[in-house]
Amino acid sequence: MTTLDKDAFQPLEQTQGVHKLSRPSLSYWQDAWQRLRANRRAILSLYIIVGLLLFTFLGPLFWDVDPALQDVDQISQPPGADRSAYLVEDYLPWQGQAQPARGSGLTLAEPATTQAVRLVWAAQPGAAEYRVYRNIYPIGPERAFGLPLFETPAQQTFFEDRLDLKPRQYFYSVVVLDNRGQETDRWLSLTVDVKRVVTRSEAIERGLMDAAEEVPLGTEFKFALHPLGTDYLGRDMLARLMHGARISLFIGFFAPLLYILIGVIYGSTAGFVGGMTDQAMMRFADFVVALPFLLFMILFKVIFSISPGESGILPMLVAMIILLWPATARLVRGQILQIREEGYISAAQLLGAKTNYLVMRHMIPNTMGVILVTITFAVPGAIFTEAFLSFIGMGVAPPTPSWGSMCNEGRKTMLTTPHELIFPALFISVTVLAFNLLGDGLRDALDARMRNRD
Repeated sequence: MTTLDKDAFQPLEQTQGVHKLSRPSLSYWQDAWQRLRANRRAILSLYIIVGLLLFTFLGPLFWDVDPALQDVDQISQPPGADRSAYLVEDYLPWQGQAQPARGSGLTLAEPATTQAVRLVWAAQPGAAEYRVYRNIYPIGPERAFGLPLFETPAQQTFFEDRLDLKPRQYFYSVVVLDNRGQETDRWLSLTVDVKRVVTRSEAIERGLMDAAEEVPLGTEFKFALHPLGTDYLGRDMLARLMHGARISLFIGFFAPLLYILIGVIYGSTAGFVGGMTDQAMMRFADFVVALPFLLFMILFKVIFSISPGESGILPMLVAMIILLWPATARLVRGQILQIREEGYISAAQLLGAKTNYLVMRHMIPNTMGVILVTITFAVPGAIFTEAFLSFIGMGVAPPTPSWGSMCNEGRKTMLTTPHELIFPALFISVTVLAFNLLGDGLRDALDARMRNRD
């Protein structure tokens, strides 16, 4: 038998805290926030929404342009348009007789400006009259000459155009007419680049120069800056988007929060009480769903004495709050019916928990995912409702800006100046997408069943 020496052994050191938690204990909301931060799309959407709120409420502090102020010299100007204007003398009437015919084509008597475009051409054989056209597109084989401006007799081979000239490219045509006033197959064409000019009195009135200042002719001035261009009345698009966001987001946030709150209270009460009370409450909700929204919108406009041309924001809010809560009530009721059968609800009841405690402590928090997703869909839905009502003349009326009314105004000029429609539509689209992605992230973060999968 082998004898072991006790001195060959070392005593085992006892350490405290051998059994440690591999994961720190987190509350429900701390765990939800960690899950939300892990969702990059949801966090990016949250940043977009925060940036949108800053743009709406802090933007006017830095860009304090009146959204109703009209810049008549820059009507329907796209972003980055030339703002230059050159100083010229005041307008002097032009007769044109002294202008010689230059060759056999159509030419300019002098450089074209926004003050006037003066055309001269050589007499054409066999012409009884001439018809002058102006177009903003090149003349093709289909002979779409554009806007007819004037008809001149055969003896007059000049014309002065002063009709709403803008700093852009125009395509002029002079068509030969026969003795019957019919157009022949002969015409002259000319491409003209119009330059913006301003007279001395106009420059002083607009604050571009002082009355006592001697400025030589041809001096270049810069008109007001409009980063996102102007609309069809010369109003700044950036300022109108900022102020319009207040209307759209006010309707998009305020109305859904109220009718969703009503739906949560109504649905949770019906689901928890159950029985005949539940059936009666839900049949009333079905009755509200059947009420036509547009008809009640018209009725509320009459009740609130909203005349044509006035903004119907208050009737719109009242109609949405009264008629749109049943969808939320149905969702919450379904969640409550499922949750009240859970074991922890029965255990809480056995321990003497009251109804208010059960609803507020257990049932409502476990339906937060559904409620938040409902809110994220309700906000863009409210914005679209405002846009639709403004489109048909029952919502926000001009000159009050909103994204919906701006889309309605931009629709009229979408082919020639698409930026008037693109920018408000882009803001609506980005807002809707951001709320949807954030809602998906919140639903996953707040779903208690997702916590058990890790």
